[in-house]
Amino acid sequence: MKKIIWSACILLFALHVNAQDEEKSEPFFKKENLFAGGTLNLGFGNQTTSLGIAPFFGYSFNRYIDLAICPGISYISIRDYNNDLGSKLRQTVYGPGCFVRLFPVNFLFAQAQYEYNFIRYHYIPSGNQNPADERLKLDAHSLLVGGGFASGRDFSYQKSYYYFSILWDIGESVNSPYKDGLDRAVPIIRAGYNIALFQGKQRQRESGERRRGRYRD
Repeated sequence: MKKIIWSACILLFALHVNAQDEEKSEPFFKKENLFAGGTLNLGFGNQTTSLGIAPFFGYSFNRYIDLAICPGISYISIRDYNNDLGSKLRQTVYGPGCFVRLFPVNFLFAQAQYEYNFIRYHYIPSGNQNPADERLKLDAHSLLVGGGFASGRDFSYQKSYYYFSILWDIGESVNSPYKDGLDRAVPIIRAGYNIALFQGKQRQRESGERRRGRYRD
């Protein structure tokens, strides 16, 4: 996992340096590049269902790279846990996270997301077993990777849009909430809305640039 994270960091740095070389006249930080939004999570697998919500707040470095922090909370239910028919595992998961999205084209993106999850675990054995319910407090590291579709994002990238993505947890944590009772990663379906912030300032700047262009003409 460490090699994957370091490789992603190196790639991001190289892309950012290249973008800065292309746009040397642009300031490093622009308020209108900030964005916020929220994600709804749906996951379905072998006897597994997950539901959740995660707000996020981030910054678009350029038209190719978005970076954001994304705390979240979700509920996960696994039936017939560890092949024990009639048993159930219920988890409430919450914690901090962050993601990076890479846009090779304006409507498609690849995503890598790190999460540190606190887990409230409730195991309900089948009626054929004597053990009582088991409750635990756990934690887990997750590295989610996948891709998605962005509807309405263009290469100005300072624009609100809907998105849809599918991710898988490729981390090795045995407590991962994104794996079933046989330790298999289940697809995580996420959809939400990305809200571009401070666009009034951006529109004023574009209007001023158009006026200056007319004066030069």
